[in-house]
Amino acid sequence: MNDLEREIEESRARLDETIDQIQGRLSVPNLVDEMLGNARRVPQLANTYDTVLDAVRRNPVPVLLIAAGVGMLFSRMGKEAERRRTHLSAARVDTLTTDAVRDYDPDAPAARPTHDPVAKTEL
Repeated sequence: MNDLEREIEESRARLDETIDQIQGRLSVPNLVDEMLGNARRVPQLANTYDTVLDAVRRNPVPVLLIAAGVGMLFSRMGKEAERRRTHLSAARVDTLTTDAVRDYDPDAPAARPTHDPVAKTEL
């Protein structure tokens, strides 16, 4: 039993180490570094990107909040554009109109047919 417990503890230690490595790779500054890494290689933009990366490293939460706000803005703009397209498409479709307005009311009594089918039938 002692060997089994030791193996379990070793597995846990390796798992903890792996999780720590993954968390390090997925930190905000590292993700930004990876996304902008190629752009840093452009000599004209290197100083600008270094300044931006430094600001992100010092203030990760505000940067994430700004990114979330911009994402929500774009999402809303997309939904609004889709709503407008749907509205314009619906306006182009000819609709069947009748003089009678047909509303379904589940509490209203059912309408009776104009003639009773059970009544006297003539052949």
